[in-house]
Amino acid sequence: MENNTRKIWLDSMLHIVTPVLRALEKEELKKTMPLDFHGERAPFAPLEAFGRSMLGLAPWLEAEGLEGEEKELQETYRSLAVRCIDKATDPESADFMIFNEGGQPLVDTAFLCHALVRAPRQLAGSLPERVHRNLAAALRSSRQIVACNSNWIFFSAMVEAGLYVLGEKDYDKMRIAYALRVFDGWYKGDGVYGDGEMFHWDYYNSFVIQPMYLDLAEMFVNLGEEFRELEKRVAVRAARYASVLERMIAPDGSYPILGRSICYRFGAFQMLSQAALEHRLEGSLKPAQVRCALTAVIRRCMENQEMFDQNGWLQPGVCGCQPELAEGYINVGSLYLCSAVFLPLGLPVSDPFWADEDADWTSRKVWSGGHVQIDHAID
Repeated sequence: MENNTRKIWLDSMLHIVTPVLRALEKEELKKTMPLDFHGERAPFAPLEAFGRSMLGLAPWLEAEGLEGEEKELQETYRSLAVRCIDKATDPESADFMIFNEGGQPLVDTAFLCHALVRAPRQLAGSLPERVHRNLAAALRSSRQIVACNSNWIFFSAMVEAGLYVLGEKDYDKMRIAYALRVFDGWYKGDGVYGDGEMFHWDYYNSFVIQPMYLDLAEMFVNLGEEFRELEKRVAVRAARYASVLERMIAPDGSYPILGRSICYRFGAFQMLSQAALEHRLEGSLKPAQVRCALTAVIRRCMENQEMFDQNGWLQPGVCGCQPELAEGYINVGSLYLCSAVFLPLGLPVSDPFWADEDADWTSRKVWSGGHVQIDHAID
């Protein structure tokens, strides 16, 4: 491994999320973040930016055993994250966020809850009592938003998981069980689910479906024998889907521009990153090749200086600023789902993901004349 690869990842992640967190800490997020792009979505943009930033940051905040400068940075951001949760959920704060109006807040309440699930000690377990109460109240308030019959049912389930991680006794097991059961019926084969009954060619299996499904299935495996068997199926399918994502990364770090929400950039690889974080990669897929593949994707996107505006905020697009690629529901806050690629920063420096020698990923091997194993589907 190049000695600076982990630093490249960490610097990239902090470059992305720091403007959001620093503005929120000062109760200036609503005042300073760009809200004019698809301005009708402006009321929801702050929670989108915050919840999605925390989604990718959380495993690094939870990581143990870091040393030196990275450890100091981690301590700084742990404290910063708690202060930001306070500002986002305190009704007296200038940056108090909307959790219960319209539909969109359910989505990003769920992303914030997924961060709690990924950092139960350093986020959920580190909140002062007042902040804990405010956060729990904000999560409960999102229940009045009705989830449509799609990936949104995972948002309702993940909010309940957030309350569970906070130690709240009134979390709703039925919303969780419903999501786990329904999506099992929407499985289409070879590691992919429909987004509802229909299959769509996009990255929503990675943006939402499989990362949330996997963590919910594992967390609530003890709901009964039905769910113990379900968790096994979900894990196998997720590992297969992670392998598919790895094979979609081209030798130059580009990848197919396919389906909606493509402006979430390398957030499209969340499930591959999560499989690496949780040691769920299929045996044919080595951690080092995943690291190198994802590093190529990160570099390919980050090297275009128009990814950020002059104040460091993300701009819509994939390679630079390409606003025509953003659907009407996407505002600047939405773009911070890209943080999900950085999940492996939650692994220690000694983990094979970081410690093993660089290795070519599948497409780079093949297109340089190398040799790979034949790909196989699963049921």
